[in-house]
Amino acid sequence: MRYLTAGETHGPQLTAIIEGFPSNVTLNFEDLNFQLHRRQKGYGRGRRMQIEKDTAEIVGGVRHGKTTGAPIALVVVNNDWKHWTSVMGIEAAPEDSEGKRRVNRPRPGHADLNGGLKYNQKDLRNILERSSARETTMRVATGAVARQLLAEFGIKVAGQVIRIGDVEAQRQELPLEELIRITEESPVRVVDKDAEAKMIAAIDAAKEDGDTLGGIVEVIIEGVPVGLGSHVQWDRKLDGKIAQAVLSIQAFKGVEFGIGFEAAERRGSNVHDEILYTEEGGFRRRTNRAGGFEGGMTTGEQIVVRGVMKPISTLYKPLQSVDIDTKEVFTAQVERSDTCAVPAAGVIMENVIAWEVANAFLEKFGGDSIEEIRANLNNFLAQVESY
Repeated sequence: MRYLTAGETHGPQLTAIIEGFPSNVTLNFEDLNFQLHRRQKGYGRGRRMQIEKDTAEIVGGVRHGKTTGAPIALVVVNNDWKHWTSVMGIEAAPEDSEGKRRVNRPRPGHADLNGGLKYNQKDLRNILERSSARETTMRVATGAVARQLLAEFGIKVAGQVIRIGDVEAQRQELPLEELIRITEESPVRVVDKDAEAKMIAAIDAAKEDGDTLGGIVEVIIEGVPVGLGSHVQWDRKLDGKIAQAVLSIQAFKGVEFGIGFEAAERRGSNVHDEILYTEEGGFRRRTNRAGGFEGGMTTGEQIVVRGVMKPISTLYKPLQSVDIDTKEVFTAQVERSDTCAVPAAGVIMENVIAWEVANAFLEKFGGDSIEEIRANLNNFLAQVESY
């Protein structure tokens, strides 16, 4: 299973095509668009979220509410396109429009300068339009499709914010359904109400200063069977694939599983998870410090992944840059942006991880229809039970 996305942040639409998705999966269109709605929420978002009300339209691969096995095509229309038709049109630009909304001062922390040098573009808008985090709209849409496949087999996905700036939320062990309910009601997607108030105040202070904030988000996936991924080749390790997917999200700079970097501070006896066995439950781990992985394969415990998002690069009090034409020092150009997008980034992270888990699930139990996949899974579970 794979997908490709296309489109620019101020273009007419964003597009995704999913290939290899099995047939006879019932797609709930409201659930799909609910994920897009979640991505646009969160305290600290900018004015763009008031303009775009993202709704995905399925234009291929689904008939009468079920997938057919053909490529699934998704489209999200950009409502703001009407204000950008002359700037972003595909037709040759009139002579008098040369330089209209042209970007010639690269913004520190963005892809502007590197992309301009790589693709020999003297208008850096040709880089920022695609490198923008608006692209994640379609990654959430594809992940929303994938998580509906996972839900068919009882696999649940949840997320929470752990830190914004220097404010850390107290992590609590909750049933996944309760975690989802509480975080969905929080403007910063936390369970800890004291931390919530402090995070909101920190975002307000950063906005007042024309600055931005980053943070840490955690994703938990429950109900995953043992044995997804493989130890036999480096590029088949599922935790490696998840790490790559997380780090591919704009502004993400780090990822860890389970206790993660804390493992460096502990002795081995306080890092590894002891193995238990019962007649009722089979093989289990006493703890889950590994975050659901050993040897690049799922253990059957919860997958627990955390990602670090840096502060957004666009500052309303911009940093120093250099004009690519004159080479003179200027402050970088400002595009519309957020003060803090950590709560929204958690939603993106949920969905890119859901995609990787669903892909590994199909790799292990693959079939052309959901009925064939279910039969393969049941055969494997019977094998594990009799081990």
